[in-house]
Amino acid sequence: MKTKNIQLRSHINERSAQLRHIAAELKTELFGIDDIIDRLIDTIRAWYVLPDIINRPVIVNLWGLTGTGKTQLIRSLSKKLGFYDRLIEVQMDGYSNGGGVSIGSMLSDSAIAEGTPGILVLDEFQRFRTIDRDGRERKVEHYMDVWGLLSDGKLPPNISFLGDIERRLAEAAYRDEHKRVGVKSDADEEDVVVGLFARTPRNDLSKFALPPYQAQEFKATLKLKESIMEIMTWSPQDLHSRLVAFTQDPHAWETDYSKLLIFVCGNLDEMYADAASRVEDCDTDADVFHAMTRKLSLIDVKRALSERFKPEQIARLGNNHVVYPSLNRSTYQKLIEVAVHGYLKEIEASSGLRFEVTDAVREQIYANSVFPTQGTRPVFSSVHGLMSAPLVDFTLWALEQGAGPGEELTIDVDPDAGLLVLRWGERMHTVPVVFEISRLRQRPDPDMRAILAVHEAGHGLIYALLFKQAPLEIRINMATFSGGYNSFNALKVKTRGNLLDAVCVALSGRAAEEMVFGMESLSSGSENDLKLATQQMAAFIRHAAFGERISYVDVSTEAGENINTDVASTNAEIEAGLQKQYKRAQGLLAENRAIYLRMVNELINKGQLEPQQIRDWLGLSESKVPKDALEPFDAKLREFERRHSQRLTSV
Repeated sequence: MKTKNIQLRSHINERSAQLRHIAAELKTELFGIDDIIDRLIDTIRAWYVLPDIINRPVIVNLWGLTGTGKTQLIRSLSKKLGFYDRLIEVQMDGYSNGGGVSIGSMLSDSAIAEGTPGILVLDEFQRFRTIDRDGRERKVEHYMDVWGLLSDGKLPPNISFLGDIERRLAEAAYRDEHKRVGVKSDADEEDVVVGLFARTPRNDLSKFALPPYQAQEFKATLKLKESIMEIMTWSPQDLHSRLVAFTQDPHAWETDYSKLLIFVCGNLDEMYADAASRVEDCDTDADVFHAMTRKLSLIDVKRALSERFKPEQIARLGNNHVVYPSLNRSTYQKLIEVAVHGYLKEIEASSGLRFEVTDAVREQIYANSVFPTQGTRPVFSSVHGLMSAPLVDFTLWALEQGAGPGEELTIDVDPDAGLLVLRWGERMHTVPVVFEISRLRQRPDPDMRAILAVHEAGHGLIYALLFKQAPLEIRINMATFSGGYNSFNALKVKTRGNLLDAVCVALSGRAAEEMVFGMESLSSGSENDLKLATQQMAAFIRHAAFGERISYVDVSTEAGENINTDVASTNAEIEAGLQKQYKRAQGLLAENRAIYLRMVNELINKGQLEPQQIRDWLGLSESKVPKDALEPFDAKLREFERRHSQRLTSV
């Protein structure tokens, strides 16, 4: 017993050390997901170290935007664990793996033996929805055995398939008996023999009794060792005897895959809300999207899943849901550095020349390749486009100029001219490149820059004054659309005062235009702001009941919905509230005119305002962690308790 314990302890220590080593390797290959790697390694520890104690599949759910490295992480992990030959990837759209194949049949054809560890990846799981967008049950014909697999790893046979095959075997026997006694069947009169599963020409049946996909299903359901080709040649009598033997052996029915490590991967657009739809956005800072998506939790996952799957199906996915945030700026910068370095090393290996790339080149690659909601793929594509062909041109030029092995050459950039510049000593060579995003961001028209800066600085200043924090971003140089924008921190708890402040911020762009340009020169760029402000004020009065009424006011299409539908009578109150907040915005802008003009001119000159600049100008404290509520609710509660205690004491 003592020897056995020593051996077990040694085994656990060895396997645990291997996992730590694997985690360290993964962190050098995949950037920005160290915490995800640590959590994943902890989750699979028991499965990898002591698989004998596992009696149901270990399920890890990975949710994230495209290009964040979910599949790459799983494949790399599988290789390092030594399970790449026992890895199955299933695209859950139902069509990418051969149509009507079940999960069970794919497992039976794999190198994963029954009752042994293996890795199954259920990719694009969001496409496997079982309820439609209206909440009605959706008919799904593919991979429905997955729910049993996720429950306990045990797969029962396909009962409907067994019943179908038994009926068709009986039909085949009946037909053969008619032939034997010389009676023509309906199929003979059509000069076509009805096979077991499909209409097949008579001559083909002399060789194959089953089409391939049905033979594969038969093999998987009955857990046969024979090849699909061999099963296709069996007679109906052979098939029937196998079927009878299987149904009479209760131990053969259940297939045990309880020691699987199952990865469920996908992208739940419902969870990522605004971010998932902004595929064209190359202007919002990657750190803003990163902060937004880092707030997502298990509750957000469950809520999103409930729009695609039934409650009992969601329960079978368990609670181990790992949410991938979008990549932040530093991660993209590392990816660009590694990708560029790879091209430089390849050129050095083939030519002996050593190229160095300036930071300005890397900045241009970042500016023209990063779409924060699309992950790594656009980055690698852009690096290839900007580096591969120019490097070949530079190498040829340098060799023609007499550069030899070990010579150092510097690659710089002239973004205004659209050129990559190679410098070797006093000599220089240029190659034209396309910086399309940078070109789209240019605002050469001074009038256009002025109107955008005046408008956006108005929003940004009033937000900073009322919410006591700087906007996350203020930009006027945009490629995504022709205007500018402010990006603000979202509050989870909004007070009556916060809601009024938000209306004031929405109206402040128009108020700033009127202050600077006058009423007659107001632009039409405030249309969306007015729509937003009206929606916010309507919600303030009708939904939050912060106006004259306490009832919830709304329209209704259901006769039995008991709400106040007297919408028209609140219109005057909404307009009055908007007018009040507009005048408030005008007053704040006038009081802070000096700082406002500094913001306007910074936007005109640089195209954007850094949050720290605004903090410095307004004397705002820097909050490292964005708050979910700005009101000091805890302090007010303690003050209420103190007053209550004093009242009791006085009594």
